[in-house]
Parts: sequence; C-alpha cells; structure tokens
Amino acid sequence: MIKKGVRVRFAPSPTGELHVGNARTALYNWIFARQKGGDFILRIEDTDQERTTKAFENDLLEDLCWLGIGWDEGPQKGGPLGPYHQTERLHIYNAHLEKLIAKGRAYPCYCREEELEAERANLMAKRMMPRYMGNCRNLNAQERNRLECEGRRPAYRFKVAEGPIEFDDMIRGAMKFDGNAIGDFIIVRSNGLPAYNYAVVIDDHLMEISHVIRGEDHLSNTAAQVMLYLALDFSPPIFAHHSLILGKDRTKLSKRHGATSVREFRNRGILPEVLLNYLSLVGNSFGEGREVCDISEIIRIFSLEKTGKGGAIFDEDKLKWLNSIYIKKYPIGKFLELLKTFIKEAGYDVENTLDSNTLAAIVGAVQGNLATIAEIRDYLNIFNDEKYDLCVEARTFLSRGESLKVVKSFYDLITSRECPEENSYEWAIKNVQILTGAKGSSLFMPLRCAITGSTCGPELDKVVAVLGKQSVVKRLEKTLNALPS
Repeated sequence: MIKKGVRVRFAPSPTGELHVGNARTALYNWIFARQKGGDFILRIEDTDQERTTKAFENDLLEDLCWLGIGWDEGPQKGGPLGPYHQTERLHIYNAHLEKLIAKGRAYPCYCREEELEAERANLMAKRMMPRYMGNCRNLNAQERNRLECEGRRPAYRFKVAEGPIEFDDMIRGAMKFDGNAIGDFIIVRSNGLPAYNYAVVIDDHLMEISHVIRGEDHLSNTAAQVMLYLALDFSPPIFAHHSLILGKDRTKLSKRHGATSVREFRNRGILPEVLLNYLSLVGNSFGEGREVCDISEIIRIFSLEKTGKGGAIFDEDKLKWLNSIYIKKYPIGKFLELLKTFIKEAGYDVENTLDSNTLAAIVGAVQGNLATIAEIRDYLNIFNDEKYDLCVEARTFLSRGESLKVVKSFYDLITSRECPEENSYEWAIKNVQILTGAKGSSLFMPLRCAITGSTCGPELDKVVAVLGKQSVVKRLEKTLNALPS
C-alpha cells in the first residue's frame, strides 16, 4: 500500500525530443507535488510502436534529470503501482475491456479506414461535426460473424451515452461538453493496443493519481475520459488544464519558431536552473515584477489556480537575458566546469593546452558578456595569438586616419623606454589621451580593433590583462603592418 494524498504524474510518449511545452507540464506537476508533500510519478506511454524508440526515452529521462525534475516512482526507480510503461500493462487494459463489454458499454467495430473517411467527408460536406455515427453499434452475433469471416479485425469502441459531460477544472472552472457531439470513440485498436483516452484513465486510477495537470489541448480528451471513469465505476481525479506555450505570432510553439526542445536549449548553453525559472514564469507571475527566482522560492509561491488561462508567449530573447543574469552570478570554479564541454567543441584541449590559471582568467574576462555558456566558443580565439586576425569591420574602422593615429601612438608609447613594466596598458592609455586628444569610443574602439581583431567583445582592460604586454605588442605590429600608413 502507498500513502494517500496528492499524487500527480507526467506521462510522455517517447516519440521525439522533450518539447519545452511538455517540460513545463512536467514542472507544474513536480512543483505541485513538492508544494503539497505529495508524489510525482513518471509514466511512459509507449504504445505508439512505430514512432517510439528507446533512444528517445533515454534522452527524455536524461533531460528531466538535467532540469532537476526527479520522480518518486517510475522508470529506473520502480514503485508499488507499476509497471510504468504502458506496453507492460496490456493485460490490465484487456481485463477492463472485458468489464466494459459485459456492461454493454463497449462493442466491436469492423469499419475499415476508407469507410470511416468517407463518413467523415460526408458529414463535413453537410457542415456537421465529424464523428462516428454508430454503424457497428447494434450489430447482432450473425452480422459480426459475417464481417469477421471477411477477414476484418475489430477495434473496440466505447458506447457514449446521451447528455452533457461536466467537470470542474482548477484553472478554468466549470466545464461542460455535449456527449451527442462526441460519437462512440475507439478504446482498443484493431491491433490490440489501447487508445490514449482508454489507457490513461485506467493507469491514472490504478496509480491513484489525485490531480491531472496538463495542457488545455487535452480538454476535449477529458470529456471522453470522464465518461470512461464513470463507466468503469472509478472516481475521476481533479483536473487542471494550463495554457499552451505559443510563439511570438501566437500560434502553438513549433520548430518554425526556432528551438523548441529542452535538448536544443541545452546544446545552446542555457542553464538548467534558468530554463526551470523561465518555464515557471511563462504564463505566470511571481509578483512585484520579480523574474529571477530560484526553485525553492518558486515552489513556495507558485499557484496553480492563478496560472494564466490565455496562451503564454515563449520569448527566446528573454530566456537568454535571464541566462545572462545567472551566468554573471556563477562562481568561476563552478562555471569553468560547465564551460569545458563547449571549450572542447571549439577545438581547445582543456586538460593539456590551456592551463587552469589562464582559463580562469579568460573566463573571468568574458563572463559578463555571455548570454549562453555556448558563446564561450566565440570568445576563445580573441585570446589565441595564432587565431588572431582582423575582421572586415575592424579593418574598415582602422582604415580611418584618426583611428590609425590612435593605434600608432599607443604602440609607440607601450614600446618606449619610458613605459613601466607594471600597469603599462593604463600608462599608455593615459598618455595617448594627452597626445591625441582622443577619448571614449574614439580612443578605445581603435585599440579594441587592433588588439582583439574585432569591433566588440569583453572589456579591453580585462583582455589585455590576460594577453600580457608581449602579446599586445605583437598584435599591434601585425595590425600596423597590415594597414596602409
């Protein structure tokens, strides 16, 4: 036996990468369980055998762990009410199908797909809601036998009763659907596998799920599921249907909007705690204009009932802004560990080529400029003399007479006998200002271009501190030799 109380579940189908919208649903369930001292169950709905793969399932579990969304029961952990894969529960669905048949609430349907398609087309031509019209609902034993002799394998449909279907939703209030508009729906396919609405009702009941928290696109499914709960003499759980995540054009977030999966954002260098923070914020408010909030505080203040009913816009620019806020606060040592994978991807041998002190100095110089940890790859070459080169924009900027004059003056000063060994950069900058009268961007932009080869990047004094005087002088010489005097 298990303890009674709040029990919620996340039940994904491993047919692709974990979408951020599904991750948000998992997060809502996990937060609710943690708030209420309940259990968060992970169930794998793997009956779509053509699209389900073990690789997708493994990635899904890994992405949830990366986000910090751990489960109390489910794959890799087990639990008292398993198994937690639907393909391991087929005998359970078959037993309940027999009960529905015995009660006269389910019947075999022999209609072929082309016949059903013709029926749908006919209804739509008449501007009627497409639904199954009950062709096989009242077949007698002789008629069923004849159809089976033709080689037809039946699916099984649920016999929908007339009248309204009503339930209360924690987010949306009282909901009402017309049973007459639904039509008898398939609960077991002709291949013997259960349909979604049928399997989920049995699983949620037997796993003692108290609250079903999911996207609003499941509202119509809930109407069918409520009928199944009642027909099976089950008590329905409490439902809560949150808004969907939308793109900026207010359509459902899809690949045409850009990155949509947790793995894509991982690969782009978004931190897990940032993605959790942002997903809990999308469509919600922490109050008083707060946007940066750690997970313990989110668990404390999150309110499912106050979740917005309208579609929530996913703003990748805001996600990156939030990521940059977290990056700035990271201790160098911990941040270095996060960066190593991306540094290796840029072609640098972290263990053998870059010593730890140099790497820490580079990271310290660029940390304030990073919106994602993957962007470290764009900055590493700035500190590599072998990769140093003038970009087109920098070369164009330095071709201006005043810019070149600043660079030449700086070079003359930093290589002069009067230049001190310590604080040589600061000394040369001060005297360039006196000699040329340049200040602000007129002073620093030419030097940035000449020293880094780029028109943008981290603060120049931090770059110079990492490079050292010798490297700066070599770069200035290369720049001055490459440009017309």
